[in-house]
Amino acid sequence: MTGLSITTLFLDIGGVLLSNGWDRPMRKRAAETFNLDYEEMNERHHLTFDTYEEGKLSLDEYLNRVVFHEKRTFSSNEFKQFMLQQSTAFPEMIELIRKLKSRYRLKVVAVSNEGRELTTHRVEKFKLGEFIDFFVVSSFVHFRKPDADIFRIALDIAQVSPMQVLYLEDRAMFVEVAQAQGINAIRHSTFDKTVAALNAYGLALKSRDDGPFKGIE
Repeated sequence: MTGLSITTLFLDIGGVLLSNGWDRPMRKRAAETFNLDYEEMNERHHLTFDTYEEGKLSLDEYLNRVVFHEKRTFSSNEFKQFMLQQSTAFPEMIELIRKLKSRYRLKVVAVSNEGRELTTHRVEKFKLGEFIDFFVVSSFVHFRKPDADIFRIALDIAQVSPMQVLYLEDRAMFVEVAQAQGINAIRHSTFDKTVAALNAYGLALKSRDDGPFKGIE
């Protein structure tokens, strides 16, 4: 893998830079907090969430189908605030990407499945726009991983060839779909394993010693 000229990073957001936006543990927590039938809520979620992530439903419309199909003792705004508050950052990974971008002058492109309202909240809250150049998000472009078209759109927007791209993603299937398009890809699981994989692509960093990025400067 050495000798490749990587000019662009494609990044998943949930699972790489941040916690997932609205995953099963969060839905269970919501069901417990708001005294909902989790199994019913989860079934309704699975029937309609893809449509929300593809940008064909607003968050209010999604919640009307999943939660507010019957009268509740809490408001939609209260539930939405709970949803938004579940997101947390992985500071080590965010700082890693910031440093890689600066050191190697990389383009950075988010390629993510996520609803519009969750995305805009997370971009603002965690200042992702400070180091991500383009957001190719399912709710913006109306294609959703594993549809290969979302990667083609990202390549067109970034104006790069697949071999110039390295993609960080935590889900094995999405790594495989990217690789099928000729994109170099790393399945992210831990910070140290990702740093080691980046080294193999010529984006050299040292593993953690006294601090998370000792030796990068």
